[in-house]
Amino acid sequence: MVKLRLTRMGAKKQPFYRIVAIDSRKARDGEYIDQIGFYNPVSEPKQIVIDADKAKAWLAKGAQPTATVSGLLKQQGIIEKK
Repeated sequence: MVKLRLTRMGAKKQPFYRIVAIDSRKARDGEYIDQIGFYNPVSEPKQIVIDADKAKAWLAKGAQPTATVSGLLKQQGIIEKK
């Protein structure tokens, strides 16, 4: 099963995250299939950059976003809020 989730990058105490499509059995920072965007919670204002076409394509293929990624996708208007 493919999931859309965050993988941690950056230095100690300076995290930023890539939003990736990855096999659910792989490790958090393991080899991923495709990079969809990134999220930087440290910067002011917080940066969220997501390729909407890639995200919609992966969701159409049945990829399941984690709770955090789902929230980021809703903020960007890629998936609808309930």
